[in-house]
Amino acid sequence: MLFRGWGESVDGAWPDVATVVDHVGVRHLVVTRHALVRRLLTDPATFRPDNALDAVTPLPVAALRVLAGHRFRLPPTLANNATASHPEIRGIVAGALHPDRVAAQQPWLTGLVRRRVARLAAALDAGAPVDLYADLAADLPLLVLARLVELPDAPVTAVKDFAQAALELFWAPLDEPRQLALAAEVGRFHTVLRAFAADGGGLAARLRAAGHSPDVVVGALFFLLVAGQETTSQFLTLLLHRLTAEPAVRAGLRTGAVEVADVVEEGLRLEPPIVTWRRVAAVDTSLGGTAVPAGTSIVAWLARAGRDPEVVAAPDGFVPGQRGSRRHLAFGAGPHRCVGAQLARMEAAVVVAEAAPLLDGVTVVRPPWCPDNLTFRMPDAFVIRRA
Repeated sequence: MLFRGWGESVDGAWPDVATVVDHVGVRHLVVTRHALVRRLLTDPATFRPDNALDAVTPLPVAALRVLAGHRFRLPPTLANNATASHPEIRGIVAGALHPDRVAAQQPWLTGLVRRRVARLAAALDAGAPVDLYADLAADLPLLVLARLVELPDAPVTAVKDFAQAALELFWAPLDEPRQLALAAEVGRFHTVLRAFAADGGGLAARLRAAGHSPDVVVGALFFLLVAGQETTSQFLTLLLHRLTAEPAVRAGLRTGAVEVADVVEEGLRLEPPIVTWRRVAAVDTSLGGTAVPAGTSIVAWLARAGRDPEVVAAPDGFVPGQRGSRRHLAFGAGPHRCVGAQLARMEAAVVVAEAAPLLDGVTVVRPPWCPDNLTFRMPDAFVIRRA
């Protein structure tokens, strides 16, 4: 069933293209093979991104009214933009996340992670359990992003609650009471973003100076705060959990036989935080011999594509540096490829280098649990204790 069991079904038997009906009766084509997923993402003329941010559970009138009361709008900006404005908007955002700016944050982030790891190690040595999501990974990407795009000070918990509410509201199977509650949460924070977009500095100021409307500025900030930091904290949690089951990889990290960057790439391939992404067919076409009428909703199964045996030598094994490991599609591909890929890689490399030793000799008390969601895995905790 769509939404449920992505993790459990990633190794099962699937055709290259499958028809799946979701919880509200909408038919989707799920595309699983690496070559076909890549074609979807790199041909925006045939497969448009217009539905990328559409709510997969249609919003009831009451929830729409709540959002309208907060002047909530998501115009074509980044992930959902197939118009001529996309390259310029993307270029401005990419400038804020330029590799040189990202690299300049690494010493600061390393110091922060090192201090947190020291505290966590002391707690583990004292016999206490620690939550590597809440106490290490949850807010790190947000803190770095705030420095890069010059966001104003805001309570971390408020931003995290907003981001998680947005991921649930637009990508999860929901009932109406839950939609109403989430719409109120998302709408309230959208109002805060609108105020900052009007007179804030940094990225917001650069978008305004380029002549973009307040709705576009808010849309860019919305997407960055939702996808630009929440997915990375998810990935850090999932990767650390995976490494608890990979003692040989951790030993290789200790001796230098395994490169940190290779661990990050293999983690992105096997434990991507974004499992799927959507496109809509703009014209009648075909995929893998399957007819695709115009208007068809298509789900690109990014996680499954990362395990394609035609691309990677050991599809299900965590083998850093293996052939095909870096050909994953965790960041997408084509003109909408994740603009923050370099940032996410840097953050993950710092966390792996500094935090992997915490995982030696521990027992997993509480593995990450991920709720039903079409696209995002959203782990809620990861608790360990010294064995």
